[in-house]
Amino acid sequence: MCNPGVVPIVLAHARALLTSTSQGRTAYLDADIRDPARILAAPELRDTLDLTKPVALSLIAIFHFIDDADDPYGIVRRLVGALPSGSYLALTNATGDHDPTFEPAAETYRRRGVTMRLRNRAEVERFFDGLELIDPGVQVVHRWRPDPTTEDLTDAQVSVYGAIARKP
Repeated sequence: MCNPGVVPIVLAHARALLTSTSQGRTAYLDADIRDPARILAAPELRDTLDLTKPVALSLIAIFHFIDDADDPYGIVRRLVGALPSGSYLALTNATGDHDPTFEPAAETYRRRGVTMRLRNRAEVERFFDGLELIDPGVQVVHRWRPDPTTEDLTDAQVSVYGAIARKP
């Protein structure tokens, strides 16, 4: 559980740091990802993004904290559905596919009241239904666009799937 006093402090700090410039606009929205209708209706969203032009939706390291009962695929569909053609979705989700110790670690989170939903490759691929996956598709993230700094990592050490896809 989050310390209730921490959230207002984080919000105040984010609002102080996130300021727009001539190069671009930024805003901080205090909302729950499980409530996409509230996110999409927020004035901060419309004041900051021009949704008549393609944008990128970055959902990095979020959805392994969203349980199936909260309809994670529906959340993504609603958010992506509000974006114009040509927009992109980047999404990652932790997995237990490569390291059997990840599931016991996830269970420790759950015992402490924190949702932790590891997803296999097929489950992560479902987030991208109806979108055009960018090569190389859903991969363990260090293999997506590998560089010399990731050569020594194993799939078990990383254990996070990710991909980027374009909305047709």
